Amino acid sequence: MTAAVEPTSPHVMNTYGRVPIALSHGQGVRVWDTNGKQYIDALGGIAVNTLGHNHPKLVPALQEQLTKIIHSSNYYHVPGQEKLAAKLTELAGMTNAFFCCTGLEANEAAIKLARKFGHDKGIDKPEIVVYEKAFHGRSIATLSATGNTKVQQGFGPLVEGFIRVPLNDIEALKTRTAGNPNVVAVFFETIQGEGGVNPMRAEYLQQVRKLCDERDWLLMIDEVQCGMGRTGKWFAHQWAGIVPDVMPLAKGLGSGVPIGAVVAGPKAAHIFGPGNHGTTFGGNPLAMRAGIETIRIMEEEGLLENAAKVGAHLKQSLLQAFEGVEGFKEIRGQGLMLGVELTRPCGVLTARAAERGLLLSVTADSVIRMVPSLILSQAEADEIVAILVPLVKEFLAEPVAAP
Repeated sequence: MTAAVEPTSPHVMNTYGRVPIALSHGQGVRVWDTNGKQYIDALGGIAVNTLGHNHPKLVPALQEQLTKIIHSSNYYHVPGQEKLAAKLTELAGMTNAFFCCTGLEANEAAIKLARKFGHDKGIDKPEIVVYEKAFHGRSIATLSATGNTKVQQGFGPLVEGFIRVPLNDIEALKTRTAGNPNVVAVFFETIQGEGGVNPMRAEYLQQVRKLCDERDWLLMIDEVQCGMGRTGKWFAHQWAGIVPDVMPLAKGLGSGVPIGAVVAGPKAAHIFGPGNHGTTFGGNPLAMRAGIETIRIMEEEGLLENAAKVGAHLKQSLLQAFEGVEGFKEIRGQGLMLGVELTRPCGVLTARAAERGLLLSVTADSVIRMVPSLILSQAEADEIVAILVPLVKEFLAEPVAAP
């Protein structure tokens, strides 16, 4: 019998606290490592693998595209860009899109849009309202917009021009911006992902939309993690019945193929002109095909409805299982974006869950995050519960480690 091999990466920069697993292949919501062990994937590549692994409709479409053209550059028209932009703007009730490769790039573009919007109005030092516990990326600008001092540490000086406010507090927003003529935009995630799966209330979203209209600010909503059907609507802010001016997207848009987008409404769609922004890889034909096919398959297979139904079942099952358990705090989120918060740090559960055949992550120190593929079935959700619940109960029964 061949001994199991522990994966190592001695020549790769040590930027990740990796679980000692190397994945070999996947099918649906299941993956196998290079030692042949099977896992149920409740992380979905961090909300990326919308259609799961090896989807029978997506793979042939990408194979076909590979035989035609992968990359051409944005010196030329890319027909897939117009096709995908038309679909995204239709779904969002907006007008135009810019394509890039990642959520970080999409958020950088949003920040640039807001600044140019301010400069076009004669504001020399535009300021953007951002939020406590937010996460928008790891470039210097998006890191500055992020509300996590731990990930910012060691990378100062940060970019100026951000005003930070607490979640779901309209009076705090009004107070922090009162009399400030430099404010140009409000920027937030509808449901914070890295920050601990923290939702914005529908009433608050409506209040911010109204305030932005009154003060001529851009409403910029980062739907990178909570968008693309994850909550049961195409974009999580749609539960509040509002439309943003700027909406960064990425992660699930290409179901594994790197793709990002900034979707804009009339107020922001024409701020950029030729030379104001660009990308080498963004919007390439392969990524556009992935986005087009992902949306088509989502519609054909009713995956928004599935995300809402299976997500509600998973949430309710976990609530029932954890009721009265000491050390369990609450479950937050919607659809297939759920966070189980415990009363103490639980980072060890990422590796422990993997040992039992379940992939998930821990964020904000004490929140178990699950963002599985939108094809997850109710039976597969029950498998997640069957592994996770005893694991968490065992962990919470352990003595609290001394600081």
